[in-house]
Amino acid sequence: MSSVENNSRSKRIFLLGATGTIGRATARALKERGYHVVCFVRDRKKARPHLPGIELREGQVTDPASLERDGFRGEAFDALVSCLASRTGVKRDAWAIDHRAHVEALRAAQNVGVKHVVLLSAICVQKPLLAFQKAKLAFEAELIASGVIYSIVRPTAFFKSLSGQVARVKAGRPYIHFGDGTITACKPISDHDLGSFMADCLTEKSRWNKILPIGGPGPALTPREQGALIFAATGREPKYQKMPISILSFIRGCLAVLGLFSRKLADKAELASIGLYYARESMLVLDPVTGRYDADATPSFGTHTLADHYKRMVQGKVADDRGDHAVF
Repeated sequence: MSSVENNSRSKRIFLLGATGTIGRATARALKERGYHVVCFVRDRKKARPHLPGIELREGQVTDPASLERDGFRGEAFDALVSCLASRTGVKRDAWAIDHRAHVEALRAAQNVGVKHVVLLSAICVQKPLLAFQKAKLAFEAELIASGVIYSIVRPTAFFKSLSGQVARVKAGRPYIHFGDGTITACKPISDHDLGSFMADCLTEKSRWNKILPIGGPGPALTPREQGALIFAATGREPKYQKMPISILSFIRGCLAVLGLFSRKLADKAELASIGLYYARESMLVLDPVTGRYDADATPSFGTHTLADHYKRMVQGKVADDRGDHAVF
């Protein structure tokens, strides 16, 4: 019997990306299930309030020597769980974090006997047009070829990434959407539900050696339907503002030209490309035959709904914790 099949209380888990909201939720879920969790973070003092009762080790995930010396320390671990992702998604950061740091972490993990890797990826890699998507796919391929048990989790949209307009609607301003507000759709999933799904990949054998698209409970929601949920939560009269996608295309084009002379502007052009991608593409399972997104084929998981999340935000029970997920 391999170590990943033992009782959870005997397992030691090495967690990357623990300071993000999804990483924190995953750390809590692992701890609740009886695992000994070791989180590798950049700053223990900043991380400690968010990860009480969990072992923290400080170091640099982009430094292979630090990963081995400060992180794994030559100790045995049963699994590597990664919620790590580049902060911006621009090419330089994406290949440094989404690919290279993960390659080094996988190598270091295998050196100490890790038999299972649970990786938080993204559903948008199905249609890879952006640098961060290509970087994620490159590591996914290396993980699959590594010989360890893998569970590659590809979630749809996060609650936090769809929460940027709660404050503006609450203040009486219109909800902004691209086109008619029905171009795209997603099945939003909460940090709590996603963290639980990630943690249970270690024991649910049906999730081993699989790529796992996952969404939250309920039907797929278009931006216009998301806006309706915010209006309902705030009690405001629905008021929408349409924005043509061509504006994003124009901005991206201008920045791309200016980016030929400035790395900073080139990064902004990449960010504009990311925004344009999400304005055009649904975060649902993509049918490889038809090339269409399929809500019915996108699995649902969990109990937390986006509608309840918006209500809790309006009531002040949940903070706007988007960070680099901010759009509006």
